[in-house]
Amino acid sequence: MQLVQKVKTFVSEFRYNRGYTPPLLITGILIAAHLSFGILEDYKKLGTAIGASMVTELVLHRLLLGEWRSLNSAYISGISVGILIRSPFLWTYALTSMLSIASKYVLRYKGSHIWNPSNFGIVAILLLAYDDVAILSIQWGNNMWPMLVIWIIGFVSIWRLKRFHICGTYVVSFLLFAYVRSFLSGDPFLAEIAPISGPMYQLFVLFMITDPVTTVKSKRGQYLVAFLIAFVEMIFRMNEAVYAPFYALFVVGPLAMIIEKNWRERQQNQSESPQVTEKESV
Repeated sequence: MQLVQKVKTFVSEFRYNRGYTPPLLITGILIAAHLSFGILEDYKKLGTAIGASMVTELVLHRLLLGEWRSLNSAYISGISVGILIRSPFLWTYALTSMLSIASKYVLRYKGSHIWNPSNFGIVAILLLAYDDVAILSIQWGNNMWPMLVIWIIGFVSIWRLKRFHICGTYVVSFLLFAYVRSFLSGDPFLAEIAPISGPMYQLFVLFMITDPVTTVKSKRGQYLVAFLIAFVEMIFRMNEAVYAPFYALFVVGPLAMIIEKNWRERQQNQSESPQVTEKESV
């Protein structure tokens, strides 16, 4: 009876604990994409990325804050790196994961980190080791069913986390700017929207731009930032930047966080400042 009760308690906690949703979702994407198209080159590389991410998280959090923490975030960062990075060298996977996690503790503004960890790590490794690293570029091809299933599950999960509007705004904006790019460049519209069908974009849309810690708090601001990420991505693409979405988030995300933090601080200071009445000012 005690075992049954423990199982019921676990299921109940699992059902209502939203912290489990992102790790399960990204694991599902990995399994579906690999079984369908074999996106993983080597399990050692995936294990290296996840292991380096988790160890870095444990060590830095313990050293700097004196306590242990959940590894959900580190797992997501590590598995994202393991899926997205392409390199013949194991050290690039480890270094990317370490840079991703370290950015949370080193690059902070007014008490919190402002870059999505895996986005920062990937852009950093592309700049530091551009001859040794590439990014996953597989599309689903003609087999759309795995992509559709993952998008449906992903969007339901993101809706449950109350972040669906961010994904939706970005996707609609991407399609809009794809039409603009097609009109300006003369390339077929379907060729312009093809990248969004790949697992790279699924990770980008479902995890990077919806990261609760590194997205602005205002809902209007979230709509605007998602739109701006798609707009800046279009500019990068028109200048033939291969990894445009990562660069766009790398630029727009932190700037939006800084602007909002300063605006909220100014609003708070104004609300806390004493109001001088006309009688007191005489």
